[in-house]
Amino acid sequence: MDRQKLLDLLTADRSLDLDFKIHIFDTLPSTNDKLYQLVAQENAPPGTIVIANQQTAGRGQRGSTWESELGGLYLSIAIAPELLATNVHQLTIGIAWGIADGLRQQGLPIEIKWPNDLMLANRKLGGILTQTRIAGGKIQTAIVGVGINYTNPVVGKAINLAPSNDYQPNYRNFSIEMLTSCTIRGIISGYKRCTPTTIDCLLSDYLELLNTRGRSVMVNGKLGTVSGISPQGESIVSFTTETEVTQVYLTPGTFTFGYED
Repeated sequence: MDRQKLLDLLTADRSLDLDFKIHIFDTLPSTNDKLYQLVAQENAPPGTIVIANQQTAGRGQRGSTWESELGGLYLSIAIAPELLATNVHQLTIGIAWGIADGLRQQGLPIEIKWPNDLMLANRKLGGILTQTRIAGGKIQTAIVGVGINYTNPVVGKAINLAPSNDYQPNYRNFSIEMLTSCTIRGIISGYKRCTPTTIDCLLSDYLELLNTRGRSVMVNGKLGTVSGISPQGESIVSFTTETEVTQVYLTPGTFTFGYED
């Protein structure tokens, strides 16, 4: 990772109103843990970014392990979203949409698996882990960790952006610095849409990229259809009978749709 090249890409975008401070390490246990330490102990401001070429204890959702071998993108950024603590799942939705939308603008047909996995060809390309510091009922600081498979080896139901996977028309010009810049811009554009006046539009755009939309799913022994997303980031499943339509709201972390083969 070339720090100056990344900084040049970020500062060239005048819509990004953060003073970026970039820390790059060869190896870390976790970029989220390192950034949390910088925020807690050194009062690192929003815009502080930690990047590792490799992680030894990367984490995903629900405490799962994120494989973090050389060749992948592993970063964390501190932001100050100014959201109520009760709207924390809006932040998750906004960031997932922002990164997916940014990658789609680069020619990658990314979809989202609820709530915040980045999918390519029905396989997992990346994941997001957001940790927050709450004060006075508001999110004081959020640490957003992102892992994206670039050229690192992957197994199982994962995918990377290696040349053999011809999903990026301009892959040879799509450097790790460009991928990193695109991801950071996506995080910022996504969380900035988490406002009372823009949340409905954000949810609509998120739903367009949701790969589980319209899928049949079994919930509590009943077969329903994924039909929407709530302002609290819940997945809405609808059940239709001859006489009525009912809905169940699934909270992130309490239900998983799994992965396609």
